[in-house]
Amino acid sequence: MTDVARRIPPREDCVFRHLLDLHAERTPDAPFAVFGGDEPDWTWADLRRKTLETANALHALGVRQGDHVLSWLENGPAPVRLWLAVNHLGAVFVPMNTAYKGGLLEHVLHLADASVMVCHAAMLPRLADVDTGPLRTIIALDGPAEAPAPGLTVLPEAALSSGSGTEAPALERPIEPWDVQTILFTSGTTGPSKAVLASYVQINTGARVSFPTTGAGDRGLVHTPLFHITGMAKIAWALATGGSIAVLDRFRTDTFWSDVRRTGATFAVMMGTIATFLAKLPRSEDEIRTPLRLALLAPSNAESEALCRRVGLDFYSVFNMSETASPIITQINPEVPGTCGRARPGMEARIVDANDEELPVGAVGELILRSDDPWVFCSGYHKNPEATAGAWRNGWFHTGDALRRDAEGNFFYVDRIKDAIRRRGENISSFEVEIEIQAHPSVAECAAVAVTSEHGEDDVLVAVVSAAGASVDPAELLAFARERMPHYMVPRFFRVMEALPKTPTLKIQKAELRRQGLTPDVWDREAAGLSVKREAVR
Repeated sequence: MTDVARRIPPREDCVFRHLLDLHAERTPDAPFAVFGGDEPDWTWADLRRKTLETANALHALGVRQGDHVLSWLENGPAPVRLWLAVNHLGAVFVPMNTAYKGGLLEHVLHLADASVMVCHAAMLPRLADVDTGPLRTIIALDGPAEAPAPGLTVLPEAALSSGSGTEAPALERPIEPWDVQTILFTSGTTGPSKAVLASYVQINTGARVSFPTTGAGDRGLVHTPLFHITGMAKIAWALATGGSIAVLDRFRTDTFWSDVRRTGATFAVMMGTIATFLAKLPRSEDEIRTPLRLALLAPSNAESEALCRRVGLDFYSVFNMSETASPIITQINPEVPGTCGRARPGMEARIVDANDEELPVGAVGELILRSDDPWVFCSGYHKNPEATAGAWRNGWFHTGDALRRDAEGNFFYVDRIKDAIRRRGENISSFEVEIEIQAHPSVAECAAVAVTSEHGEDDVLVAVVSAAGASVDPAELLAFARERMPHYMVPRFFRVMEALPKTPTLKIQKAELRRQGLTPDVWDREAAGLSVKREAVR
């Protein structure tokens, strides 16, 4: 019998418990985390001691292998040690968005199947008016707190520091690479959030492939929430490589470059509007002297790439989501503008129609994915077999995203399928409209949606939020758009808003904008006598 290639990494290479023990033994005094504020820096030895302390405390509260533990915490030391402690017990870490409230909070509490939660004391009143499901024990940080409802026991922060011993409690069985490590909640832009079952293989693989050219001498910036995979991936990366992290409580445009310089971060993910906000800042001494050398752009576009060139950063892009592990990635400093990359080794990617028929080069359709290696994608959606079957139909994972592919195998993100716009026979990417509108210096953020005009067909509405200290003139924005996009993409309707409707995960609720439609405050270029027509080419 011939040997076959191993498709699943050994426990020692992907299970957090083993990786933490490895680094704490080999490089106990090497840095693991910089937090700033009153929290001193952590070494790998510090991390292991704090993890064991917390793991033993949770075990004393009844947490066992396979149990789910909720984390309802802002960025800082607490969610870091909690995640590793939960996984040290072989339990499942379930981070929850700190903006949840009301019906969505109740939905997630039931979906999480957790009896123990750690949260900030100030958030407890939100639990008073919802059915908390199986939740029974809450450890409240940052102050005293009373039980918000009958049947709940609230313990002080000291309960997480009451663990004793220098070893973790014994496991009922070894933690396997395919075990569920984390449950991640989707954004819920079009319906109730789904609970993504992520294995150790998925989290570890994503961390290893998502940050090329980095190693033990690098420091990843954690400035996005630790209840999103983007923020969590840096911690998984540190465990995979022995590198270190810099944890900020949140992203702040005005202090970003000083925060990077203070913490010594060498790479960062620039999601969505982050690069846009930074590009509109004047150059500063902190930007000029930044230790940052590498940026993952999500998405990559002319504006974000120009920022990287201004700062002197290497850059690249990926396609990723909570259910996958960066299946598509570019080279460093890609020559093809705007691409999210090619399928990485071991991945298959296709562009298909609604019947899973593969489409020709250049056509826009749904991206579906498949991996040579097991457990690299999510194991499904917890307590939602219908959604799991729908996503995995015909043996491929269906992303719900519209992309196109060129003849060289480069993929280009177009839109979420549900957000695509068709106007007078032309397919329009709301994503591409938003990129161009957001390039205007007076625009902080925007969203483009389809609305029904008096002609009974779709037209384009763009809702915009003004940048700080600026105001948006719709006529000026129209003129700006006409110079940057083809005639059929130019929005007819403009709506200036104080804030865009968003989910608790801060995803824009385009469905709500579509539902509101043409509100009285909408500016209509045709009513203003400003038409946009196809330009003659001869």
